[in-house]
Amino acid sequence: MRIGVLALQGAFIEHIKLVKKLGTEALAVRRPDELKGLDGLIIPGGESTTILNLIHSFRLLKPIKKLAQAGFPILGTCAGMVCLAKKISNNSSLEALAVMDMAVRRNAFGRQIDSFEVKLPIPALGDKPFPAVFIRAPIIESAGPPVEILAKLPSGTIVAARQGRLLATAFHPELSNDLRLHRYFLDIIADAS
Repeated sequence: MRIGVLALQGAFIEHIKLVKKLGTEALAVRRPDELKGLDGLIIPGGESTTILNLIHSFRLLKPIKKLAQAGFPILGTCAGMVCLAKKISNNSSLEALAVMDMAVRRNAFGRQIDSFEVKLPIPALGDKPFPAVFIRAPIIESAGPPVEILAKLPSGTIVAARQGRLLATAFHPELSNDLRLHRYFLDIIADAS
């Protein structure tokens, strides 16, 4: 199995390390030709406007969107979740991939100083709560029928979802030592094969 990690900006190195910890090949992706031969793609957290600008500059928007529409597994974390959403309520006016039927709001919890970590119940990962790290995180404001809600904060705010082989989290799973979310993504890929 070969997993690509979009390496334009953000926490891509941490994702690569976690995927390798799971015994899977992980490659940095910066150009459209580097998408060939992959079994899945991770779009990391970072700054969503910058990542979307770079996706456009590096001519990655159409190839990634085409893969997603064909059922290719993609995990988007934090800014990556923003990139996957069909609607961004406080849009930076940039065109996103728009492949998951959900509306998100960027930086929903405030500034960097308002970052937090919470033990988040995610039933798809088992009984033990997941140590979810939120840094200038987005939220899912609404989701259409094909989207399965995977996790909510105690307030009811949606912070993780799945649509087919697309997986999105508002938090940074790569910043914890818990490998379960990445393993769950690898299981989605294995099921797709």
